[in-house]
Amino acid sequence: MISKMFKGMAVVCVLLASTAALALDQIPEYRDPLAELTIDSEGNNYQFEHSSLRALKIHDPIEGFNRRMYRFNGQFDRYVYLPAVNAYVKVTPKFVRSGVSNVFANLADVPNLANSLAQGKMQKSGRTTARLLLNTTIGVLGIFDVAKAFGLPQEPEDFGQTLGYYGVPEGPYLVLPLLGPSTLRDTTGRAVDWSIEDAAAFLDNRSYMNDNPWTYGLYALDLRYINGFRYGSLDSPFEYDQVRYLYIKLRELQIKR
Repeated sequence: MISKMFKGMAVVCVLLASTAALALDQIPEYRDPLAELTIDSEGNNYQFEHSSLRALKIHDPIEGFNRRMYRFNGQFDRYVYLPAVNAYVKVTPKFVRSGVSNVFANLADVPNLANSLAQGKMQKSGRTTARLLLNTTIGVLGIFDVAKAFGLPQEPEDFGQTLGYYGVPEGPYLVLPLLGPSTLRDTTGRAVDWSIEDAAAFLDNRSYMNDNPWTYGLYALDLRYINGFRYGSLDSPFEYDQVRYLYIKLRELQIKR
């Protein structure tokens, strides 16, 4: 079963890489929007605020590639991902979509718990354990988030946060195919969290998903369904810079809490 899983992941990675490479070939050469920007040396008439300059101070050594990938993700989102999500919304009632989201959130509490323990956050670990017990039993395998009704909202903790908690630097900024903003540290964290779910085999979910590949498609739809971000919503020529800055600052806050 594990070998099947790795084969499946390998196929997905190859497909993603091929799609990304094809998309990058079709995208015009990147032009830095700041290249022709001039700033008044007198300091009186800046073309954007001082705070905006701070958004540029992010370690982004492969910025050209990242911007192309960001653009590819935006186009994929517009022409493939969001239309699929909209169709999903139209053909399923809200209570079904909520149930699906709750099930995947319940499974995600396994790495949340592991990372809370790894960081020594015992109170948070206790609350997450209570969530798992309540939602898996009374909540019927997580279909209903009864723990939230008892005042126990989900408290996400991923391995990227764990690494940051112990002082591991974020590394260069990365824009991942389809998944969007990340860093070298957080990308590593994603892989470890996936492995934690695999090792835990909670409710035998990995075996079930490997035997029923359509569930991975449902998982992908749910990921986009619960994410309210929309490319172009910032209505700014500096959207890439703003998203990059906000992502890094959000991760800093998540690590400190």
